[in-house]
Amino acid sequence: MKYAILVGDGMSDYPVPELGGRTPLEVAKIPNMNDIAKNGMIGTVKTVPAGMKPASDIANLAIMGYDPKVYYTGRGPLEAANIGVELSANEIAFRCNLITANNDILADYSAGHISDRESKTIMEFLDEKLGSEKFKFYHGKSYRNLLVIKAKSEDELDGLRKCDCTPPHDISGRSISKHLPKGRLSEVLIKLMQESRLLLEKHEINKVRVDLGENPANMIWLWGQGINPNMPTFKGLFGIEGAVISAVDLINGIGKLIGLEVIKVPGATGYYDTNYQGKGEYAVQYLKKKDYIFVHVEAPDEAGHNGDVREKIRAIENFDKFVVGQVWQYLRTVGEYRIMVLSDHATPVSVKTHVDDPAPFEVAGTGIDHNGFDVFSEANAMAAKLKFKSGSSLTERLIKG
Repeated sequence: MKYAILVGDGMSDYPVPELGGRTPLEVAKIPNMNDIAKNGMIGTVKTVPAGMKPASDIANLAIMGYDPKVYYTGRGPLEAANIGVELSANEIAFRCNLITANNDILADYSAGHISDRESKTIMEFLDEKLGSEKFKFYHGKSYRNLLVIKAKSEDELDGLRKCDCTPPHDISGRSISKHLPKGRLSEVLIKLMQESRLLLEKHEINKVRVDLGENPANMIWLWGQGINPNMPTFKGLFGIEGAVISAVDLINGIGKLIGLEVIKVPGATGYYDTNYQGKGEYAVQYLKKKDYIFVHVEAPDEAGHNGDVREKIRAIENFDKFVVGQVWQYLRTVGEYRIMVLSDHATPVSVKTHVDDPAPFEVAGTGIDHNGFDVFSEANAMAAKLKFKSGSSLTERLIKG
């Protein structure tokens, strides 16, 4: 049996007035996703457990078959795993965004989607100026980077874990001072963030970016902290080997931690310009050899955060044509298979951040009947009787049930 899980990150949405009350998914041309609906079932899944934040790391961990309430320790350690940073028992990893600060306003959570080359230079500069035996800065990809703090005691580690840190993409255009980290040891994080701003305002890269009319990477933003998780392997849980394809460190980090092969696709950027066709081609080539592939596309989520409805429609259409289409057409040529396409969570263009509404999904393949819906959309998924209370139970049913 071949299995494919294809995730359009943040793909689902709310009705948009300028689209005549339709969602980007309803407006987008998605013949392949609609064909899967015609040949299978659609429904909704609660990917984010009650009481947890609707974050991509939590939702995708669940979709990979792991209950976040049991295994989730934070976003930072997942990204650390992908870039080869091994955390010791007394270390905690924080996601370290490069952001654009404008006076007291967080103007851009991604510093204009700064290039890898520029962000690498800046992160090396920060490590030289602010790094120490206690603090270590690591370059990840574009604005998505990492800070590892070595705690001197269990009490300090616990205090850092419990700091209340707000994701920067949740507060675009809002006050920095009102959303700084809170908690017993938050002053450690705030001091680093403030020191980074003093250093980066004067950095040559940012002088050039400002001259070119681009958003400068003039401050770091710390969030998503966690210690090293302990998870069983994917093969141990489901009895099959597989791989993950994504441009995002956190997805690849989960893959590495659970023993999946991480496939690097040239030109995969995690943004609008990602190599959709390459992701689809690499997925098909892998399925010819092994039994399971997990493909993640970040672009719809980025468009949602940017409030860009047109780019979101375009990202969904590219996902359908080049990723879903290639994998769907291939699987229909093999004997036994199951395919699932879904949004990990909604990132509505109207709110520019994640919400914890149930996510629409569709499944087709061996042993799966049609449940009467020929179009894949949020409204149809909600109208369907097929509803799962957790992402992990849905994936377990897909593979084992």
